[in-house]
Amino acid sequence: MQQVPTARLVEGVGIEGDKHASAASKRQVLLADREALDAVAVLPGTIKENVTVEGVDVMRLPAGTRLRLGGSAVLEITAICEPCFRMDEIRDGLRAELEGRRGMLARVVEGGTIGVGDAIRIEQSEPLAS
Repeated sequence: MQQVPTARLVEGVGIEGDKHASAASKRQVLLADREALDAVAVLPGTIKENVTVEGVDVMRLPAGTRLRLGGSAVLEITAICEPCFRMDEIRDGLRAELEGRRGMLARVVEGGTIGVGDAIRIEQSEPLAS
C-alpha cells in the first residue's frame, strides 16, 4: 500500500484511484486505529487499511456512526473488517493477532479531500446494541 499526504474521497464510491473504489463495494474505505497497529507491531498501511487514525477506537464505533474527516469528507461505518488469510502472508499469525481489531469498513457519504493530520469528529453515533 502506498502512503500519500492527501486523498480524494468520492461520494458513494470510495478513495479515488483505490482498487476498492466502487459504488458496489462494501469496502469503500477501511479505517484502522494506530493504537491497534501498535499493539500488533505493524506500521500504518501494513494491514492494507486506507486510513489510519489516532485517538479513536474504531472498533467501538457501531454501524451507522458518521465521521467527519477534515473539513468536508464524511464516512459512515458499515461493518467490521474481519482479518483474512492475506494477513498471514504479511506475517505468520497476524490474522489471529488482528481478531477484533483489524478495523471498520465505511462508505463515503460526502466526498472531499483528506490529508495527514486532519481532525476527525464523530458527527452521529448510534448506541451500541445490548
